[in-house]
Formats: sequence, C-alpha cells, structure tokens
Amino acid sequence: MFGGVGYLLRGNMSVGVHKNDLIVRVGEAAYGDALKKPHARVFDITGRVMKGWVMVAPAGVKDNKILKAWVDLGVKFAASLPPKL
Repeated sequence: MFGGVGYLLRGNMSVGVHKNDLIVRVGEAAYGDALKKPHARVFDITGRVMKGWVMVAPAGVKDNKILKAWVDLGVKFAASLPPKL
C-alpha cells in the first residue's frame, strides 16, 4: 500500500514502518492530540494527507516506553474497527 511494512489486527492496519518512520493509525478523534506529540507529523507520502494517521520520526521512538505507547495507540484504534476477514 505505501511501500513499507504494516501490522494488521483483524485485517485493519494499526502501525507500520515507512522508510525510517513509524506510521500509526490513530483515528480522527485522536489525530489532533497525536500530532502534538514530539517528532510526530502528518502522514503524507503522496502529496495527499491521510487524516487519522501520523508519522513518527526515529527520534520519537528511541525509548521503548514511548514506542510501546505509540503501538498501543495504533492497536487500540484498529481494535475498535470491525474485522476485515
């Protein structure tokens, strides 16, 4: 889909990796708050912003506790969606 690695939960993407960045699917409700976090930015690799998704630079996931928080956020959102099986 985006030339990287993606992790699915019941068929819905939760997190992934594009080049050196972590991609997190946070949903539209958490989107604004997620963008305020250090090293987070909009997910735009094609010239079209994907709302509800953020990219996190490597500096933003150096700490395992922070990486886990990002992954948990993506998993929480993906778990809230109906399965795509």
